[in-house]
Amino acid sequence: MRAIASAACLLLLHASAATARDSLGVFDDWGAFRDPATASAPLRCYAIALPQNGGTTVRFVTITFWPASRVRGQVHIRLASAAPARSSVTMRVGSQRFTLITRGTGAWAANAQMDAAIVAAIRSNRTMSINVGGATAGLRLRGAATAIDAAALGCARR
Repeated sequence: MRAIASAACLLLLHASAATARDSLGVFDDWGAFRDPATASAPLRCYAIALPQNGGTTVRFVTITFWPASRVRGQVHIRLASAAPARSSVTMRVGSQRFTLITRGTGAWAANAQMDAAIVAAIRSNRTMSINVGGATAGLRLRGAATAIDAAALGCARR
């Protein structure tokens, strides 16, 4: 039941009259979606989750695939507001800690190698936390690996 409620929230969060999203599945606390290519936007697929707490600092986390740009497994944190000046956004997954780059209301890994390390950590842990200017948001990782795989397959060349 909780997964159905989370899926509904995810759909509402990303609903747009201009873009039709294809659901690739809901897997425990994570969902996977595909945004078909349009004249103004390339094909993209992503796994997404909402924080269990701390929704006032973090809106959602995505792991995105952009086949046209050869981007696989890009980590993105959507912040509730722009990160405070001189503050950092850090992600802790298991015993690993990652300092993310911020711009406006987004936070990303510094490079593709960090993206891969974060995704590997997500696959092998149960929870993660994101600290933004001293406030922490927590996410459960149940279903994350399956949602990431579904997103990757959703954008695989046919």
